[in-house]
Formats: sequence, structure tokens, C-alpha cells
Amino acid sequence: MKNEDLKFHWRLSYSGEAETTTWDRQFSVEDGAPHIEMQVDFCRKAEEAGIDSLLTDFGYGKPDPMLLAAILGQQAKKIKFILAYRSGLFAPTMFVQQLNTLSSLIDGRLSLNIVAGYSPDEQRAYGDFLSHDERYERTEEFLAICRAFWESKDSVDFQGNHYRVEKGALKARYVSPDRSFPEIFIGGGSEQANRLALSQGTCWMRLPEASEALRESVAPVVARGVEVGLRLAVIARPTREEALNTAMAMAEGVDRAREFVKTSVGHMDSVSFKASYEMGGREWLTPCLWAGAARIYGPAAIALVGSAEEVARAFIEYKRLGITQFILSGWPKLDEMVNFGRIVIPIVREMESEAAAYACSGRCEAPNASR
Repeated sequence: MKNEDLKFHWRLSYSGEAETTTWDRQFSVEDGAPHIEMQVDFCRKAEEAGIDSLLTDFGYGKPDPMLLAAILGQQAKKIKFILAYRSGLFAPTMFVQQLNTLSSLIDGRLSLNIVAGYSPDEQRAYGDFLSHDERYERTEEFLAICRAFWESKDSVDFQGNHYRVEKGALKARYVSPDRSFPEIFIGGGSEQANRLALSQGTCWMRLPEASEALRESVAPVVARGVEVGLRLAVIARPTREEALNTAMAMAEGVDRAREFVKTSVGHMDSVSFKASYEMGGREWLTPCLWAGAARIYGPAAIALVGSAEEVARAFIEYKRLGITQFILSGWPKLDEMVNFGRIVIPIVREMESEAAAYACSGRCEAPNASR
């Protein structure tokens, strides 16, 4: 994969998610324990499918993402891991020490997905009672300290409203073949998330919306040298009719799911999650972007639906807007990931090569995409 190619990441599967699309099973089987044999197999299939990284989620129903990535990363030798974490749960010095240690254990195959939290109820369960805006202020300080440790050869001193560090120093360094600190994905659709991505992140990871609205929000971020990514789901099939039939079948007989998601969103203070849930009432945001799943599987479930070529073209269109990274999911996770790697990624790569050859034809002696 070339540096300018789109990067496709996938959400790691947990117990019950790899085998079924049944809502009741997906939301009732979680036991909070790692299922290493199943998850190592998922990692290896992700490598074969051409997936760049796997997102290890954070939440009360999941095992700790850093410990899980350490175990999986030593058994699956190529796949990378995106660790989801929130500020306020670790002192930043300790967090960097742990992350640097992990980088040496899995050859730097990691990045961070930092979110400020979306549910006040869950945050309070972890001992965090700050408001939405205060959580973003704290996350700004948290990441500023982390980056100071990664980027400075001297000791770190910091004093803010939420953290204070004096003469901070760590012998454990971040280990990577090509980076001095991990990629930092900042998740969220609020103004605070946007500002945080610009000040401390390497990629603003947001939820999708219609193309024109995306264009307006993405352009200023890309102009500042920060990447933009989308978190969404995929339902790709050989034909559009097959994809639509699959999507509509998922929407049948799920009244309990709809009520659960509606209640959950009512307790959230996430700007992007609430906005995405509202988009679900419109069903189709573009001919391929289905928002209806957001009211069944949650706000992060807005999905690209269509034939393999239609879905591939949608990704190329996102690339034209300046969007370069994607954290994806599907139902069931394993089958959809394998299918995506088999029928969509090859078309995307072919389209990227054709575009590169066309661009090169105006600058090079021969439009050879392999050069």
C-alpha cells in the first residue's frame, strides 16, 4: 500500500459479534472478557483482507484495549491496532509510559483514538463528573502533555486547570519504524472536537453526512495539514439489489432495538451521536449512504450500501473531498470484513492506480502507475 492510498480500518470483533446480525445476540453476549483464540483469528483474517488497523473499543462491556492489543499484537504480526481511550482515566505520564511499553512489545503497530466521552452516565461510573466542554478542555491538556513526552528530549513541565507535571521524564521511549509518536485520531463532531483535532491530533475522525456538508467541514481541516477520517459501516454486495435486500432485512422486526437506541441517545451529550441519530429519520443521505441503521444499531452505524463498485466509488469520492482514513464495521463483523477485502478493496486500489496514472501522464514521460 502506498502512502497516498486510502487506509481502511475495522472494528475488532468481540464475543457474539462475529457470527450473527441478530441485534439481541450482539447486545446480550458481551461478558467483558477477551476471547483470544477468536480474536487472533479475526486479526489474521483482517491482515489477509488488506485491513490496516483494528479498533479496540473502550467501554464498560469490553476488556481493556491496551492489554488486549498487547496480547493480540504478539500473535498477529502485521495488523496494527487503534486504541480507544479517554482522558481523565489515567495520569498522562503513566499513560505515555504504558503506551511506550506497548509500542516496544508490538513494534509500534498502534495508534490512538481519543474521545472525550459521549455518555455522562458512563463517565460518572468511571469517576468522571465533568461536563462535555470541560472534558474537551481536559483532553487538550492531556494530549499536550503526552505529545511533550514524545516530542521533547528534555524533562516535561506542565501546569493547567486539570493536570500538573513537574520534571517529568521517562526512560521507556516510543518505538516505531517510521514515527516518533503514534497517530492520534480525535473522535467527535462538535466544535470542541474540531479544535482539539487541529491542535493535538493527526486525524479528525468524525461521522458521515451528505457530501456538501462534509466538503464544507473537511476543507479547512485538510488545509491545516490534519487528515480527516470517517467512522461508518459497510454493506457491499456484488449487486446493488443484493445490498439493499440485506440492509432492509436488518431493519425488520427490530422494534426493541430502536427503543434501546432511542433511550441510549437520550442520555448522551455527544453532539455527533445526537446529530447522526437525527439523520436516521431521513434514511438516505446520498444514493449509497443509508442513515436508517443509526436508529437500529446506534449513531455510529450510518452505512454505505450498494454494489462493490458503487461502494468503491463512494470511497474515491470521499478521497476527492480530502478524507483519507476510515474506521469501518459491518454485520456480522467478520463476514462483512472478509467480503469487503475481497470485493471492494481491489476495486478501490485499481481506481487509485488509474487516477495516479492519469495524474502522472501530465508530468511523467510514461503514465506507469507502478513507478
